[in-house]
Amino acid sequence: MIISLMLALIVYATTSAQEKPQIVRLAKIEVDSAQLDRYKILLKEGIEAAVRLEPGVMTLFAMYEKDQPTHITVLEMYADQEAYQKHLQTPHFKRYKTATKDMVKKLELIDVVPIGFETKMK
Repeated sequence: MIISLMLALIVYATTSAQEKPQIVRLAKIEVDSAQLDRYKILLKEGIEAAVRLEPGVMTLFAMYEKDQPTHITVLEMYADQEAYQKHLQTPHFKRYKTATKDMVKKLELIDVVPIGFETKMK
């Protein structure tokens, strides 16, 4: 169900994906429960800055599992590999990584290939 929701949120056209090799991935994160509230604030700030400031960041959508709020998944979509590499070097991403390094118990990055591109959001 979560995967279906995340794939439905991708709004980039299939033809664009064929023209440029996009980077689409799921970041699966487990956070220390004692630091969860602070982590969510830092994550949201980082996402807002990346989408606002970086033209190559197409989508960042974070959610947590209803029954396990310390298990967070972020759908990430970048225009291409260059945009992703630029994102990793931005001050806001570095600030997020530094501030949350002791909060994250587990991180798994999973590259995915989108199937559907429909949304009614916004």
